[in-house]
Amino acid sequence: MKKLILLSLITLSFFSCNNTTKDNGKLNIVTTTTMITDLVKNIGKDSINVNGLMGSGVDPHLYKASEGDVTKLVNADVIFYNGLHLEGKLVEVFEKMGSKTKTPIALGEDIDKKTLIGSDYFASNYDPHVWFNIEYFKQFAKKVSSILIEKDAKNADYYKANETEYLDKLNALQKTITSKIETLPKDKRILVTAHDAFNYFGKNYGFEVVGLQGLSTATEAGVKDVQNLANFIIEKQLKAIFVESSVPKRTIEALQQAVNSKGHDVQIGGTLYSDALGSAGTIEGTYIGMFEYNVNTIVNALK
Repeated sequence: MKKLILLSLITLSFFSCNNTTKDNGKLNIVTTTTMITDLVKNIGKDSINVNGLMGSGVDPHLYKASEGDVTKLVNADVIFYNGLHLEGKLVEVFEKMGSKTKTPIALGEDIDKKTLIGSDYFASNYDPHVWFNIEYFKQFAKKVSSILIEKDAKNADYYKANETEYLDKLNALQKTITSKIETLPKDKRILVTAHDAFNYFGKNYGFEVVGLQGLSTATEAGVKDVQNLANFIIEKQLKAIFVESSVPKRTIEALQQAVNSKGHDVQIGGTLYSDALGSAGTIEGTYIGMFEYNVNTIVNALK
């Protein structure tokens, strides 16, 4: 019933709102995840208005649109989202909008599917946590820039310059984190977290990644899962496991207790930012800062 009401509101909103609403001539952009919000702000800067639906610590797997979100979406000139079924609860909303006047842009859909990691947990059959491959995030940046230029040609040079500046920063990020990871012996590169958000990170930097809940936080870890992973941690003699900012701590704390009860001391090595950035105004509140923070946390805890 709630779903029907929400979809009805979307339909009604198209008849009661203008399709394109601007504030002082600036494009109104709506984004979903905090990573995409940060990216769009870096490309558009002060020439656009950005409304991010999800805040710090919000899990995109479980996020549901509110009535206020519907208003933002309807009044947007452009909507950017991750796609690949990351924002599963929003798919019906986007499909409804796409059938009317605007089609939300799923940045992840442009990635060569042959390079993606497969997944049985998502209808797309691909792991959607693609922002942990910086090369993919560069593709996102180029796509956002091209769309903004298409919608706002008078600021084309500005958007292109911002794109170039941001790509330079992403190149520098790659060098920084690679240098940090190289200080960690390869046999210690085993990353245990609440759910499998870090597979692209692991693939790029030689980490074995194990998530207690699988790829989606919508799944629940059972007692058997905890016990099996506890045995794995003991077998590998891991020093640390990690919680995630957008996932409740209880599953990882239960895993830690299971390991410790078997006579092996494993520590919680820190909090990683997986499906959402940190609070605005902090280092972790930006994509680049989040990536560096995560790498520093992982390497320092596993050494």
